[in-house]
Amino acid sequence: MARVRAVVAASPPPGGLAALLRSPPLHPSPARAEGENILDSRFRALVGDTAWVQLPPAVRRRFSKRLAPGDVALYRGAVIETTLSRTGRVLAMLGRLIGAPLPLTDGATGPAIVAVTEDAAIGGQIWTRSYARPGRFHQVVHSAKRFRGPTGLEEYVGCGIGMTLTVGVEAGALVFRSSRYFLEFGRLRLTLPRWLEPGAMEIVHREEDAGGRFSFRLTLRHRAFGCLVHQLAMFEDA
Repeated sequence: MARVRAVVAASPPPGGLAALLRSPPLHPSPARAEGENILDSRFRALVGDTAWVQLPPAVRRRFSKRLAPGDVALYRGAVIETTLSRTGRVLAMLGRLIGAPLPLTDGATGPAIVAVTEDAAIGGQIWTRSYARPGRFHQVVHSAKRFRGPTGLEEYVGCGIGMTLTVGVEAGALVFRSSRYFLEFGRLRLTLPRWLEPGAMEIVHREEDAGGRFSFRLTLRHRAFGCLVHQLAMFEDA
């Protein structure tokens, strides 16, 4: 994980710029340094201690690092495969009305960047993903992982639309699956009936090698139309 910080000086020190350049480097305060060792136990609590220890150490570190306000976790890599069925392409195009949460281009591959920030106002993390599209601007996908709801975790994509998620460990990988989709308008929240759901979403986070590479696999499967969307990407901690 890479941390991005900005330091703003209210006024230059006595002696002007020369004194500023000669001044000793800034160091985090003792409170901040101690805070960096605080672990984020939210994902561990969701999967349980028995399942948590079955994950590779790199995955446990990635999902237990506490992000302070102003910190950003960055992952860089590339999309290896993107497959959309005919129905999946229609669904992806309709999804542009709510911010395009699904891949838009069948067969698209290329560089990808993921940034994660903590946002106390939403009670969770903001995930921003940038995916290359040949001959076009990158597609940028925003979503929020909120630690709330009946399963303890939900993915919110905006425009009042989201889904509750279950989290588990399977064959050494962290697996997120959609439970129910919902619409919310202020304090009003409506659960979509099964027949209106776009499909079952599955996201698998798997450590691939000792070099720190991990895969991100997204699959959306409909009971009637089969696999609508499949995307595989490889990343590493930036």
